[in-house]
Amino acid sequence: MSERLTLHEVLRDHGVPLATLQVTASQEECLALRERLMALRDLTQGKSQGYLEVACTFYIDVHDIDRYLSGELPTLNEIYTFPEDVREYKEE
Repeated sequence: MSERLTLHEVLRDHGVPLATLQVTASQEECLALRERLMALRDLTQGKSQGYLEVACTFYIDVHDIDRYLSGELPTLNEIYTFPEDVREYKEE
């Protein structure tokens, strides 16, 4: 379901990011989230998969959590931001 882009792929496809925001969590938090996501799958007899969606739209699924907990991934996810993502907000 989810596909994690490597920094090399981001550079190739989008250019140099302005910043990289990393998502991390404790082992306890990961296990609690994983349990909830697996429960959704179990309720549908494997026909659906649970995932966490955040307003900035990136996905964290069970596979990401397992890879993070095993040490294969340094973070749960990363958000790459680019200069064109910067917006202006004026308070009135």
